[in-house]
Amino acid sequence: MFAPSQNDVRTFFCEAWRKHRAGEPLSAMDTLAAQWTERHPEYHADLSDLEAALAAVYTVDAGRTNPFLHLSMHLSISEQVSIDQPRGIRQAVELLAAKRGDLHAAQHEVMDCLGEMLWESQRSGQPPDPHAYLDRVRRRATA
Repeated sequence: MFAPSQNDVRTFFCEAWRKHRAGEPLSAMDTLAAQWTERHPEYHADLSDLEAALAAVYTVDAGRTNPFLHLSMHLSISEQVSIDQPRGIRQAVELLAAKRGDLHAAQHEVMDCLGEMLWESQRSGQPPDPHAYLDRVRRRATA
């Protein structure tokens, strides 16, 4: 299993953003990261300074969203949709995106569902429940 460190994740996003802005060749994952970063101009400054990014601390008390967590969730959801894992997530996200008229808005709703699943897993000490996650996304898509 791939388990990047916090610094690995931050370096990846900062480098993908730097290469994108410089017009350098991008890997498929770099391209996806840059596309989601483009949709979040509020994070551009955070991703433009690698040293500051590596040193930054994002706490709930500070009232700032962690851009690296947020963008990582976009990548995770995009990957889930691309491989349809859990089975049915592609259809549910596509339906939600059609309902909202915007994939980005739909992904933010899916993030809420993903976050709930992870929080419940941490709280209970049980593995994440992909069926409960999918059910949450489907409810939003069909409500």
